[in-house]
Amino acid sequence: MATEALALDAVDALYGESHVLHGVSFALGEGRVLALLGRNGAGKTTCMNTVIGFLPPRKGTVRLFGDQVAQLAPDVISRKGIALVPQGRRVFPRLTVRENLIVARQRKGNWTLERVFELFPRLKERAEQDAGSLSGGEQQMLAIGRALMGNPRVLLMDEPSEGLAPLIVAEVGRTIARLKAEGQSILLVEQNIKLAFGLADEVVILNTGRVAFTGPVGAVRDNEALITQHLGVF
Repeated sequence: MATEALALDAVDALYGESHVLHGVSFALGEGRVLALLGRNGAGKTTCMNTVIGFLPPRKGTVRLFGDQVAQLAPDVISRKGIALVPQGRRVFPRLTVRENLIVARQRKGNWTLERVFELFPRLKERAEQDAGSLSGGEQQMLAIGRALMGNPRVLLMDEPSEGLAPLIVAEVGRTIARLKAEGQSILLVEQNIKLAFGLADEVVILNTGRVAFTGPVGAVRDNEALITQHLGVF
């Protein structure tokens, strides 16, 4: 059995008095990709925010390789080895590409500025260009590269294909596949079901903040009734 890189156990999370996550439990194996799926408002981004510490859980535990990280500050969680590629990219627009990457550098590991430039040659070409002037696809590459500069043990990716042209979506997919092949543990939130199914080992489906399904990707990929019920597409 694979080591659990990230595990949520009976997690409840609230925004004020609004109860968003209800007893959410799932585990991401080391070196694997887990796709967290669901309709808009199902609680996927809230799950990400809970893991990274932006929204501490009201109940339950979040463990990184067995160590409790729930209730820790986001910067502490980051230093322990969890990095987020946020929805909407959120690069620092007035910093250069190089500065965006350098400011995120922490934890000794394989990911260096040079290695990120090798992964994304276009970022090297635009190293001294302000991030705000990049295309959407280039900003997504920068957001991924910035997260990798933290040398994460677990990488959270929130809608990495959102708003991108099909050719760039394919490139993002190849990047995720390469990271997976290199042993990176990835929790992936993605509305592009075809992309998610092509990358994931396991799938968790959320419905109104509750786990509606969890299992291997093969058990859900061709299940038309399950996909239509919980995702609204097939």
